Parts: sequence; C-alpha cells; structure tokens
Amino acid sequence: MNTACWVDGRPEQSLSTLDRGLHYGDGLFETLAVRDGHITMLQRHIERLREGCRRLSIPAPDVELLQLEVQAAAENCPRAVLKLIVTRGSGGRGYRPPAAPEPMRILLRYPWPEYPDSWRQEGVHLRVCATRLGRNSRLAGLKHLNRLEQILARMEWQDSDRIQEGLMLDEEGLIIEGTMTNVFISRTSSALATPDLQHCGVAGLMRAYILEQAEAAGLDVRVGSLSLVELLDAREIFLCNSLIGVWPVSAIDDRIYEIGPLTRRAQQWTDAVMTGVYG
Repeated sequence: MNTACWVDGRPEQSLSTLDRGLHYGDGLFETLAVRDGHITMLQRHIERLREGCRRLSIPAPDVELLQLEVQAAAENCPRAVLKLIVTRGSGGRGYRPPAAPEPMRILLRYPWPEYPDSWRQEGVHLRVCATRLGRNSRLAGLKHLNRLEQILARMEWQDSDRIQEGLMLDEEGLIIEGTMTNVFISRTSSALATPDLQHCGVAGLMRAYILEQAEAAGLDVRVGSLSLVELLDAREIFLCNSLIGVWPVSAIDDRIYEIGPLTRRAQQWTDAVMTGVYG
C-alpha cells in the first residue's frame, strides 16, 4: 500500500508554507489503527482530538465530517495506519494566532508497520533515555505536534533488533512514558500501576482502556508518581499504544523480567478492542 494524503478532504501532496503547524507545532494529531476497514476506537480518537482543540482554543472540526473522511480513507484496507492532524491553519509571522483561525485537516494513510510477533510474545528490550521530558501542565496529556523530545530520545539508539523502545523520565526523575508508548507495572498478581500524566506525557487511549478494564476486573489500580527504582523492581512491566496493543517488557538494560499473567490479561483486553469486539 502506498502512502496517501488528503488536505481538508481533498487528495493533496503539498501544504501552505504559512501553516502554523509547520512553523510552531500549533496543532494536534491522532494515530488510528485500521483492520479490515474498521478503525479502532474511532469515537475515542475523535473525542480526544476535540478535547485537545478545546484546550488549545483551536476550532474543532465537525464530528460527522471527520468520521466520513477517516472512514473513506480506511475503506477496503485490510491493515493500515491513519494519521489525522489538525493545525490552527495559516497565519502571519509571530506567535500570536489569527483572531479567526481557519484550521486545516491533514489525513495520511500509511502501510501497517510489520513489527515482529516475537516482540508481542517474548517481550521487548528497553533502555532508559537520557533525554528528559519538560513539565508543562497546560500541555500534559495532549498529542500536540511538538515531538522534539521524543525525536531526541529516539536518536539515542540505532539498533532496533537489540533495543525496541526507550523509557522517558521527566525533569524530576519520574517515569512518564516510552517514546511512543505508555507504561504499566505490576508488583502483585492483583495490582497495576501507571505513571501520573498531570505534568507531561501523552494520555494514550489504550492506556485509558486498560485502566477501565482493570478497574472493572476488580484489580487494585494506581495512577501516580513512579520512580525509576520502583519500575526496575517491578514484577511485570508492559507497554501499550493504539497500534501495538500490548508489548511485554522482557529486559531493561541488563535487568531481565518475566512475562506474567497481568500482561497476558492486558493483551487479551487490547486484542478485543483492536479486532472491533469492543470500543
């Protein structure tokens, strides 16, 4: 499958050089998984995008219009990735946005990433990144377009056969997320914990879904501060996002971890939503 692009609903390969998303990262994005024409958690993606627009004071696109455009892009696709970007639109020089912005919608369709099945079954190896996430509660949780911290962190290793993901800490030394994933740990067979994202990090939809399922299953769920020492001493560790579902963590630097029952249970939950049974 070749990459395809639509701008404001029309097939296009170019953008205005005055767009504020290009100049300032002034916008938001969503990454959507497509399987057999079905878009995983579409309504949740649209709701998060609209909430991000509200927080950034960007006029939100019409819900029905977004649904029509992304569903048309997903039609007849056995497997694909859609990236939906909304920017504040074009503007002149300077940070001050236009008084009446005209947001731009960019929709891209990519081939599905072929991650080895062993990463899902046998786990992935992580490294602790030197690049830290800056704290800013005004932007915390949002999938905004400024991803320079993640880019710098991902530049810290080149061998994807040896290291599959990097852990990112904030300026206080607390675990926040992976470069492209959210993080869960377990110390007992009935408890899950994930970092608090009040100050930085992306509030992933799969993270929220796992939290919902864990609470419904009666597990002891904690969302709070998570130190590197606490994470390294965990019994189970796993990663999640909307494309991978759940990856177990089998090693962090030189530490080895077993893949336990809560990780497999989380995989069952995410498998269900990714195949369209729920969500």
